[in-house]
Amino acid sequence: MLTYTEVSKNKTYSVLLILIFLVIISGLGFVLGQIYGSPEILIFAVIFSFGSAFVSYFAADKIALSMSGAIPLTKEQAPELYRTVENLSMTAGLPMPRVYIINDAALNAFATGRNPQNAAVAVTSGLLQKLNQTELEGVIAHELSHVGNYDIRFMALVMVLVGTVSLLSNWFFRFSFLGNRKKEGSNPIFLLIGLGLLILSPIIATLIKLAVSRKREFLADASGALLTRYPEGLASALEKISTHSQPLSTANTATAHLFISNPLKNNLAKSQSWFTNLFNTHPPADERIRRLREMGR
Repeated sequence: MLTYTEVSKNKTYSVLLILIFLVIISGLGFVLGQIYGSPEILIFAVIFSFGSAFVSYFAADKIALSMSGAIPLTKEQAPELYRTVENLSMTAGLPMPRVYIINDAALNAFATGRNPQNAAVAVTSGLLQKLNQTELEGVIAHELSHVGNYDIRFMALVMVLVGTVSLLSNWFFRFSFLGNRKKEGSNPIFLLIGLGLLILSPIIATLIKLAVSRKREFLADASGALLTRYPEGLASALEKISTHSQPLSTANTATAHLFISNPLKNNLAKSQSWFTNLFNTHPPADERIRRLREMGR
């Protein structure tokens, strides 16, 4: 697992993410309030921001599981999967997370929750059918690494907060510039600032999401390999996952960064340009596999 330093970083980043989110939304509300001479817009933006932050912290895992179509599993329903999660959790010194399955032929998995005591791990039925035991252990170890270093909290917050920024930016844009209700005499400087914020806010939020997602996948790969002490298991699993081109039917851009591999499309680096990889939620699969196999030498 990662060091306590990394855990501390993720907790700090989670707080900073919420603060950045509150500043962005409040800034949008302030500028639009100036354009329309209506302080109620700022009040609405602040209230909505705090409400979204609250929901993000306490309910992001439920939102992610629901959006992915994940169904809870008992030990009796999937004894091998449950035993694998249980054994690796004990090895990692983590509480047993809730176990879910997504009935889909795609090969994928993700972990979510606000902390290890409230964590959940979900895998697709296709993953259970296609991977052997050592490969499955590699995937579960990867997801438990996300749990142990508090990636799950940070990425769950990213899912809801980035989505909220994009939604409000789109709503404010329609309201301000497409609704033909611009207030007469509005300061053109505020109009320009507002337009810039409306365009840049969702882009910046999305780039933050992509950058932190890619970094955390590399870290979870390394931590998962150390947990099983067999990097080849996860490397082999990633080969199968990355060459299986079927997308996850319930996947969307809001939750894509949570999964072990991009659930929206094939993640083969050979078919992607550097520009495409810049906007990918995950590092190139061949790079992840190469690093894992270097660990096993």
